[in-house]
Amino acid sequence: MTPLTAPQLRRTFVNMSKGEASRINLPELDEQPWNDLDYLGWVDPKAPMRAYLVTEHGGSLRGIGLRLSTEARGPRKTMCALCHTVGDVALMVAPRAGSAGRSGNSVGTYICADLACSLYVRGRRRASASLAEETLTPEQKTARLVTNLGAFVARVLRTD
Repeated sequence: MTPLTAPQLRRTFVNMSKGEASRINLPELDEQPWNDLDYLGWVDPKAPMRAYLVTEHGGSLRGIGLRLSTEARGPRKTMCALCHTVGDVALMVAPRAGSAGRSGNSVGTYICADLACSLYVRGRRRASASLAEETLTPEQKTARLVTNLGAFVARVLRTD
């Protein structure tokens, strides 16, 4: 992923207002392992029930605001729907973009609680609950992550 600046990040969000995007607590951008990221994801340190991810989708950068489901009792040991890592995973819910989101429609999926999927698939970080090692190569795991992430972003953007 190409390194991004704070103004660039704030302009990417598709499921929140400009005012909401201007108030996001951003991560330390200089400390990100940009070459190892398929998306930039972080949990808001001042509001731990909020999380964000930014990725390229359809030739443009798309940012998605997420919230941890209120039904969740914190991370649990299960499989991430994006990268298939078994570890601390949380149900994260995103309001749909546009009028659908303003009407209260949302989509959810199980994502690594620390949003570090890119690092898990590349072997840069190990999950806490590895039950068995996959036989896929890091390149195959990365391709699967990109495909699953693209499908999730498409669901957030869908207008019907």
